[in-house]
Amino acid sequence: MATFMERHRKLERNVTLLAVLAFAAVTVGGIVEIAPLFWIDNTIEKVEGMRPYTPLEQAGRDIFVREGCYTCHSQMIRPFRDEVERYGHYSLAAESMYDHPFQWGSKRTGPDLARVGAKYSDEWHVQHLSDPRSVVQESIMPRYLFLKQQALDQGDMRAALQTLERVGVPYSMDAIAGANEDLKAQADPDADHTALFKHYPGAAARDFDGDPKRLSEMDALIAYLQVLGTMVDVNAPAAQEHLAKEQGR
Repeated sequence: MATFMERHRKLERNVTLLAVLAFAAVTVGGIVEIAPLFWIDNTIEKVEGMRPYTPLEQAGRDIFVREGCYTCHSQMIRPFRDEVERYGHYSLAAESMYDHPFQWGSKRTGPDLARVGAKYSDEWHVQHLSDPRSVVQESIMPRYLFLKQQALDQGDMRAALQTLERVGVPYSMDAIAGANEDLKAQADPDADHTALFKHYPGAAARDFDGDPKRLSEMDALIAYLQVLGTMVDVNAPAAQEHLAKEQGR
């Protein structure tokens, strides 16, 4: 024991040797952590139901980021009892696999939104975004009434989807080519939704902001909010198997 302590003191006093050994320890640890990733196909296993965002949902997500909503609302429910009881089942890694960037967040001024989809009606969201205190009296969220008054102008969504496809989001060439048509069709209840549903199984097509005569930024944002946490049925056998694998890592 005395010999060990003596050697340790010498090591602490030799700055160069201490730096070299510390670097070696960090290097070995890094290799052990990173190397296995090069021999597996994907670090995140796909879960049944997950799909890329529709062009309208992606446009709404862009508005969510543009308005800084992520600074007050996280999108990651942690596996703690208080979070699960308040927000729902904890988040799965696969649920963020197509997010660029992800919206996990580290601060909550408002509630987590990971499973807000289908929790409230479209009308509730319109009212909440237009005048937050009319539905949540203690809310300090600013008003976003202008989103309903402002026409949606996202430019050419084909370019946006093409960029996302290049970083790994599995948009088909057919879906990219029809991006602008799919965007308009999703918010038009009278449109032909055949192509939309072919590209995005399970997508919801309807007027979101209460004004079917125009396509607004609020249509896009609500379409995005209403899909959060709804793609994966966490109680399905496949999802339960995925959960067991995640917990075993």
